[in-house]
Amino acid sequence: MSDNQARLTIVIPAKNESRGLPAVLAELRRLHPEAELIVVDDGSSDGTGDLARAADARVVSHPYSVGNGAAVKSGVRAASGSTIVCMDGDGQHAPADVARLLELHAQGYEMVVGARTGDSQASMGRYAANTLYNVLASWIVGHRIQDLTSGFRAVDAARFREFLYLLPNGFSYPTTITMTFFRAGYRVGYVPIQASQREGKSHIRPLRDGVRFLLIIFKVGTLYSPLKLFAPISLAFFVTSFGYYLYTFLTDHRLTNMSVLLFITSVLVFLIGLVSEQITNLLYSNSGRG
Repeated sequence: MSDNQARLTIVIPAKNESRGLPAVLAELRRLHPEAELIVVDDGSSDGTGDLARAADARVVSHPYSVGNGAAVKSGVRAASGSTIVCMDGDGQHAPADVARLLELHAQGYEMVVGARTGDSQASMGRYAANTLYNVLASWIVGHRIQDLTSGFRAVDAARFREFLYLLPNGFSYPTTITMTFFRAGYRVGYVPIQASQREGKSHIRPLRDGVRFLLIIFKVGTLYSPLKLFAPISLAFFVTSFGYYLYTFLTDHRLTNMSVLLFITSVLVFLIGLVSEQITNLLYSNSGRG
């Protein structure tokens, strides 16, 4: 029994994944016989929990569906390993890639994410949306994020648990934990993976969950880097104020109330962002993660 496997827990959130889960668990058990396998049955109605137990996995059951993020949090709380791998049970994530994530994790990365290649995306629309999320999140955290929404990752358990209270219960938990790790100064690495076609029906609703992803990006940005959001808004008000002043000066030779109002708004937004940044830095420092 290797030391790496003795310390490994694999967490699989599952809701009605009876079609793909048995094969995933069988392969994981073959490749990582000493790993702790935890399947979080998120209110399934198709016997997912029973199939997981039959495959010698530990099952944490939700009496009703709470959400993918909530299932991950339940699994992380129950995990006994010092390294946790989170992956889907629908066949999209290849069990053989777990070793690749662990290999990079062993090199000193607190979190390693399986980054899906372009041809692994479910559709061109999903690919375009994920690209937009990656660009926005990279700008906010100041680091290149290769795959913001991938649920396949190996992470240090203690570091993960520091931020469980921040994670939403829905499908956007990878967004929050990725941005949080970057802002905390933890090392995040990426391993390119080929995601397969899932077994069964996807539980993601593109429009609803897409809006949620964007809101979470801005929520985490406001929580950890407020000026990244407030400064551009302030600049936009200032440029508008200055432009409107030039227009009214050239046409009427006067300074209007609207120009003054826009300028004051610009200053106020900037000062709010500055104060928010200082409060965030103080809170972050006091938490021991600054």
